[in-house]
Amino acid sequence: MISRRTLLSLPLVAAAAAGVPFRVAAGPRDRSLVICLSLQPEALDPTSSAAAVIGEVVHANVFEGLTRIEENGRVGPLLARSWSLSDDQLRYRFQLRPDVRFHDGSSLDAAVVVYSIERAKALGHANKLAATFANIAAVRAVDAQTVELVLHHADAFLPFRLGEPPAVILHPDSAARAAHAPIGTGPYRLTRRPGGDIDLQRWEAFREPERIRIDQATFRFIPDPERQVQEVMEGRVDMLFRAAPTSIGRFEASREYEVLSGSSSGKGMVAINHRRAPLNDVRIRRALTHAIDREAFIREVLHGRGRAIGSHFVPTDPNYVNLTAVHPYDPEQARALLREAGVRSPLELDLTLPPTPYALAGGPVIARALQAVGIRIRLVRVSWAEWMSGVFQGRFDLSLILHVEPLDYAIYTQPDYYFGYDSPVFRSLVAQHAAAVNPRQHGRLFRQIQRHLANDAVNAWIFTPESISVVRKGLNGVPMDYPVVTHDVGAMYWG
Repeated sequence: MISRRTLLSLPLVAAAAAGVPFRVAAGPRDRSLVICLSLQPEALDPTSSAAAVIGEVVHANVFEGLTRIEENGRVGPLLARSWSLSDDQLRYRFQLRPDVRFHDGSSLDAAVVVYSIERAKALGHANKLAATFANIAAVRAVDAQTVELVLHHADAFLPFRLGEPPAVILHPDSAARAAHAPIGTGPYRLTRRPGGDIDLQRWEAFREPERIRIDQATFRFIPDPERQVQEVMEGRVDMLFRAAPTSIGRFEASREYEVLSGSSSGKGMVAINHRRAPLNDVRIRRALTHAIDREAFIREVLHGRGRAIGSHFVPTDPNYVNLTAVHPYDPEQARALLREAGVRSPLELDLTLPPTPYALAGGPVIARALQAVGIRIRLVRVSWAEWMSGVFQGRFDLSLILHVEPLDYAIYTQPDYYFGYDSPVFRSLVAQHAAAVNPRQHGRLFRQIQRHLANDAVNAWIFTPESISVVRKGLNGVPMDYPVVTHDVGAMYWG
């Protein structure tokens, strides 16, 4: 991946011209940190919820997995110090670190890992890595420090998956309380969650105390872009993650903050409910996609900070295929497909918008585009909790949403997933790809997977955004590229 740091030095007067001058007399904090996010998690167990923001807060901080995904996408050791793969590629053996304890003093051993993996497997589709865990035929403790996973079919991605938030290791004595009183092996403990900010305090018994240079981190949740800007300019926030593109110009002129811009695994799309007619008609779905001008959306909503995509994949994925030409912007073709599908009067649909800058700004853009081809849109703005309890439970027509998990195409093999896509052909492709050992066959099937989703217009994919953070100067260790969206406070420091 290519990372880039945007350090622009426009005249400071530009910030004042924006209407809100900077007031940051307090300066950097020596051992504390405040991070601002748009969405607020309702619970804190990343193994049993689909909300990616949970992992943003607790992954690598409170909870840890067997492996760790670096900023460049490579997989390294974490709770497992090493691992090996059998010749038939069906057995992984993980050697655990011997010095790991949970916040309550419990030890990590092979029995704990076996429990945690079996628990995740039993959660089924409540765990976002359900397909990965379903492929584990057996898990056993070889000895106190060695765990063996036996697979149904080969999975070269398994070490990567075990570094994602849904695969963190929980202890049997505390797993039931993970959603609201999380106890993990990470360098931070939860100290305050009164329904607002989340405070993390350095855990003094962490196994590598010399590595941790931030004593306290506060996660603040502010969906409104203007309030986010105000908090930063008043000096109350040190890092603003996924800053609204409309806000970036105010920070590019700052002497106190810098803008970090890199790649992401995010897929921005209009999600489509296949359970509701006429959206189960591929002609309607193709019409929706033809009606949307991806490049115009990126210019208007993201201010150019994104790239167009035509399937559930991003340019940094292996064997990526640019499929935007499968259903290009073509309003006439959209109208023709609607007529062919029997739509004679304006089709009326709801477009549900979560409280994120891209959705609130992008909803009207999508509505205008669809209105132009004969689809009347009612915009429905909801809180994140309402999105999770409504849209994610299948109660919606359309929703403008960003999926941030890397290589999460297995969700399309789950008919009970929120958009209800049910394709035996696609499930067969994914199974063949998972079992492929030959690299050429593996790559060919991966490209077929991408094309199948695009041809079926499962959702209307629009963009992958740049990962944009506004960071107080002097704060180091903030990533620019996010193969997995995790804010590793233990890697950050002032200096």
